[in-house]
Amino acid sequence: MKIAPASLRILSVTLIVLFVAIGGVYYYWNAASPRSTCESCHEIESSSDMWAHSGHRDFSCRECHGTALSSGLHSLKEKGMMFVHHFTGTGSGRIMLDEQQVLEMTGNCRRCHGAEYARWLSGGHSATYAAIFLNDKHNAAEQLNADCLRCHGMFYRGRIQDLVTPVSQKGPWKLAAPGQSNQPVIPCLTCHKIHLAGSPAVPAEYADPAKIFYGSRRGGLSTLLLYDRYEKIHVQPSALPLLKVREGKRDVKVSDDPRQRVCFQCHAPNAFHQAGTGDDRTPRGVHEGLSCLSCHESHSNESRQSCMNCHPAISNCGLDVTKMNTTFLESRSPHNIHFVRCIDCHAKGIPARRRPK
Repeated sequence: MKIAPASLRILSVTLIVLFVAIGGVYYYWNAASPRSTCESCHEIESSSDMWAHSGHRDFSCRECHGTALSSGLHSLKEKGMMFVHHFTGTGSGRIMLDEQQVLEMTGNCRRCHGAEYARWLSGGHSATYAAIFLNDKHNAAEQLNADCLRCHGMFYRGRIQDLVTPVSQKGPWKLAAPGQSNQPVIPCLTCHKIHLAGSPAVPAEYADPAKIFYGSRRGGLSTLLLYDRYEKIHVQPSALPLLKVREGKRDVKVSDDPRQRVCFQCHAPNAFHQAGTGDDRTPRGVHEGLSCLSCHESHSNESRQSCMNCHPAISNCGLDVTKMNTTFLESRSPHNIHFVRCIDCHAKGIPARRRPK
């Protein structure tokens, strides 16, 4: 069948007009304010309101979330399904990021927070699915269960049996989706929320030295949260309970640092709250009452330099604590820094404090 020249011209013009119209709408949607675009969808209105008061309010939505074409057909299908769910009423009414989108967000965090990302990558919290769920020694000692996903893989939407097989203490174990092997189980959004009330950083008022020191806000509290896998919300540290820890019948003094309450959600003792059980790291002995963040760097968990912060060579004891037989020097040392006591090193009695001459 031969198409007439006139029909061909009409078809060509129609396609060009359609292409220009779609291109124009696409450009406008990505360039205009979220108030005129994203927020027109009521499901996103609450997130947009939080963004407007956050430290990220000077960035457009696309800089973190990408566009309908940023990931090719994957993102186009994803954005298209939002319209389908909206108009068919099949959605939940609450737009949530899935795990793949969370990991994409982690990559976007890296663009601005390169130093924090590098420290996270060098620490234990960047552990992968393979490192956690295919650990033969751990799996043989403790059977995998649903609660594993509360701390490791909280954005994974399936069940533990959908992730690892077999769910038993006898392997060999393998991941149902091999592609997840190198994905991190504790990404940035585990402890941070993008749409969080805050203010962009501003230079200090150098004309008023008093405000540089006394007027500065203490960082680390407003940006730290905990993602609850079951409720699918971020929880403020102040809303988390202060953990009660006991050593026998004695109550252990626990730091009231709100940030430590986030640590306790994963590094917790057993159901009887006995210190040192489970994955508990509550300081006891000479370090009782200290916060986790007194020694551990927040992103990398590094603590190698922390001893010298409080015990320099010019301290009262006059000893180089980095060379003492503790876990700071040797991981297998019997004198674990988390619960070392004076008597552990001073078997003949604690010497009197030397007074400076």
